[in-house]
Amino acid sequence: MGRLNGKVAIITGAAQGMGAEHARRFIKEGARVLITDIDAAGGNALAGDLGANAAFFQLDVTSDAGWAAAVAEAERRFGPVSALVNNAGIIGSVAKCADLSEGEFNRICAINQNSVFLGTKHVIPSMQRAGGGSIVNISSISGIVAIYGTPNVAYAASKFAVRGITKQVAIEYGKDSIRANSVHPGYIKTKMMTDALDEEGIKVASASVPIGRVGEVEDVSNLVVFLASDEAGFITGSEYIIDGGLTAL
Repeated sequence: MGRLNGKVAIITGAAQGMGAEHARRFIKEGARVLITDIDAAGGNALAGDLGANAAFFQLDVTSDAGWAAAVAEAERRFGPVSALVNNAGIIGSVAKCADLSEGEFNRICAINQNSVFLGTKHVIPSMQRAGGGSIVNISSISGIVAIYGTPNVAYAASKFAVRGITKQVAIEYGKDSIRANSVHPGYIKTKMMTDALDEEGIKVASASVPIGRVGEVEDVSNLVVFLASDEAGFITGSEYIIDGGLTAL
């Protein structure tokens, strides 16, 4: 019996990277999953690989109407939603505060922060119909501590905001058996990392982590599956750091 049997999930930014691994794991654990992304080709390909319990919906996570349509599509295909993984996010331009434009600040916050609000807003009525659910918001260690070298203040602001949204939702909807938790990865070997760092850069990053390596997407998915499952039924309003001990230094 899978750990997510009977769950209906929406996962954002799921065409590649961590989101795709979350989708694969959710399907393996028995969930039915609506994969969402702006990348239609990648999302459709992944849904095709995952079989009948997966479907793709093209979603701009900054669109209120898009979110309403995504939740409606999940319910039409699979039934009321019982798990939401707000995974979509961007880093944005590398710039210090005085050099970052207002437009770029707002763009980063719209994708990283506003999308979490919109997704949560639209999924809550569906979770109430389902009798409860779990919201897992992917933030960053940049939502826990200030880190020199963080690409920009918008990234840090948006990742801290995700943590606050999570806690507020947890206390507002706990009586509806809706849980909300945030996940804060450190260095994780995704396409985003390999695009930004060469092999030498990854070695340097690994050396800075007490556990001696950067994380793999599977490491994060292990935690996300747990938080979405009934095993985490008494866990809400919490942040989970998954960084190999980096923020313990």
